[in-house]
Amino acid sequence: MKNSSRQELFNRVESLLGQYCNGCFVHQQFKQDGGRRFAHRFCISQCTVGEKLQEYGKKLT
Repeated sequence: MKNSSRQELFNRVESLLGQYCNGCFVHQQFKQDGGRRFAHRFCISQCTVGEKLQEYGKKLT
């Protein structure tokens, strides 16, 4: 993979995190109710933004 396309993927990831994940109310609420692991597991397995982040991660490896 070319360095410029990797950089583009990193930029997309940063954009998604900044736009949707920072200050996410659902994550904060799940963290209070079920703990940090519960909230993180939700973000990875059920959140649409988390699924998109995983897709970008697979392209980077």
